[in-house]
Amino acid sequence: MHRPKRIAEALREEITEIVSYELEDPRIQSISVTKVVVSDNLRDASVYVLVEGTEEEILKTMQVLRNAERFVRRQLALSMNMRRVPYIHFIRDTVEERAMKVERLIDELSSKG
Repeated sequence: MHRPKRIAEALREEITEIVSYELEDPRIQSISVTKVVVSDNLRDASVYVLVEGTEEEILKTMQVLRNAERFVRRQLALSMNMRRVPYIHFIRDTVEERAMKVERLIDELSSKG
């Protein structure tokens, strides 16, 4: 497996743990880390998250996550054996949101038919 992909998967698992258990803000309880993309030079990691709730709740949650980026990076430095931990950038996973909406619509249509 390509090194950035291997590191991205390890980061995804670790960030999921950090966000789920170490961030104590109630606004981030309904998120899922869908994927992590690491740059080729391993300096930046884009963390795609799926957030449930209303648009306003989603925006607030994303702001909380962006404010926690440095904390998450510090926790990664403590838990992972890496020379340099990438900078973390939380990004809303709109592709996954759209897929869930399409699935709901299909379910609604099939239940009516």
